[in-house]
Amino acid sequence: MAATQRITAGAVAAAACAASLAGCAMGTDASETGAPGPRKAKPAQAPRSPVRLIGDGSTSYTGAQPHLPRAERLRPGHKPPQFVVFSWDGAGEDSQRLFSHFRKVAKANNATMTYFLSGVYMLPEDKRDLYRPPQHSPGRSDIGFNDEQGIADTVKQLRLAWLEGNEIGTHFNGHFCGSGGGVGEWSVKEWKDEIAQAKHFVRSWKTNTGMKKASPLPFDYDKELIGARTPCLEGQENFMKAARQLGFRYDTSGVNNQVWPQKKERLWDLSMQLVPFPGHSYEQLTMDYNFMVNQSGTRTQGDPRKHDYWGDQMRDGLLKGFHRAYDGNRAPLIIGNHFESWNGGTYMRAVEEVIERVCTKPEVRCVSFRQLVDWLDAQDPKTLRKLRSLGVGEAPKQGWATFLSGRPAPAPKGVPGAPAAKR
Repeated sequence: MAATQRITAGAVAAAACAASLAGCAMGTDASETGAPGPRKAKPAQAPRSPVRLIGDGSTSYTGAQPHLPRAERLRPGHKPPQFVVFSWDGAGEDSQRLFSHFRKVAKANNATMTYFLSGVYMLPEDKRDLYRPPQHSPGRSDIGFNDEQGIADTVKQLRLAWLEGNEIGTHFNGHFCGSGGGVGEWSVKEWKDEIAQAKHFVRSWKTNTGMKKASPLPFDYDKELIGARTPCLEGQENFMKAARQLGFRYDTSGVNNQVWPQKKERLWDLSMQLVPFPGHSYEQLTMDYNFMVNQSGTRTQGDPRKHDYWGDQMRDGLLKGFHRAYDGNRAPLIIGNHFESWNGGTYMRAVEEVIERVCTKPEVRCVSFRQLVDWLDAQDPKTLRKLRSLGVGEAPKQGWATFLSGRPAPAPKGVPGAPAAKR
């Protein structure tokens, strides 16, 4: 399979190099009651029988997804949990075995993640003409296609990931960026066609590979697919219109500050965020590609003497963003990556170290986008409006118990507004 996700440095890198946004971290009151810590994950369970095959048996219905926690409304006066979402663009298993590696890292640190599958990674090279990309000739793809072994390996990881409670999203198909037919130029109708093809390749991998006796994927992709990230973060406006009409629940294709999310086009806007960039006056987008562009330019293997330093920069930037939220407004931290070995694999090392340092902390939940939107949808809209009133890194001055109590706290004795002293 084509391991490299080709992303132009244009719009995304420009957004990542935006001017620094002010925001100071503030301490929280340790005496206040916080959200419960993460629960210990249980081993993946086999699908419940009977299994209902869908179409040619590439996918199937096996019941509710295992290990998907029920979303609960935040109780009055309690600080929200610190959500962190780790997500992967163009997820597939190749010779680097990074999909299987990070599945194990997630399990070891009580985390679930979102894997944005590229549909063409389920299509063998000799069937490439089945893909008819918008504004391009049949069989075109800027990230290539796959072979039977690569598809078999990817199917195995998708199956295990879903059974462990992870989410399978989509990164669409051909990954076209820039001018001349890039996704930023696609109409709503063309986006719908691209999404339909991505679904079709997942639902028909057995037919297209001839692996008729292989085990099916244990989910119905029509129901599983509720969100996406566009290639190069381009084409968001028309994609969101198409996604809304198709029943999607979120999009993560833009650039946000570290504040609580809101809906756009009736979809949760869970875009990646700007976080501190150690050694620089501007902030950086929470994605490995953008750190690379701002360190080694478009060279995916820059100066080897700087690899460790560059990885540390990404790790420390993400950790600064995490602590700014954890000690501040508790806004969810959204992180995006690729299964790549750019600059000697230093960014994969950085992400793994961040997972290990944050996902087991008290009141932290490392979750998929699906789990995050389930939680957001379960909340009182008034609570979410209050949370959105907090700026970057801003903790409630009066403390979480008062801020989210639903009523004013009584004034302490001896100050204006306090109850009269009893005689």
